Amino acid sequence: MSDNVDNLVLEHLRALRGGQDRIESELREVAARLTSLEASTAAGRRDSAHNYEEIIRQQSSIDQIKARIDQIERRLEIVG
Repeated sequence: MSDNVDNLVLEHLRALRGGQDRIESELREVAARLTSLEASTAAGRRDSAHNYEEIIRQQSSIDQIKARIDQIERRLEIVG
């Protein structure tokens, strides 16, 4: 009887260990996927910042062109 109980306990412990191994494996996979998502998010933010920087640079150029046009109009006395 004692052997049957011991075998039953060992069988349950093995099943628990197998389940724990599967959970650990899935957790590693989830962690890897999360890391990938974080990297993708960081890349998207970096691209967005780059795009915003380009918009600011273009707006600065437009402002400079407007200032030069205003100056030319004043010199030619064609301010409208």
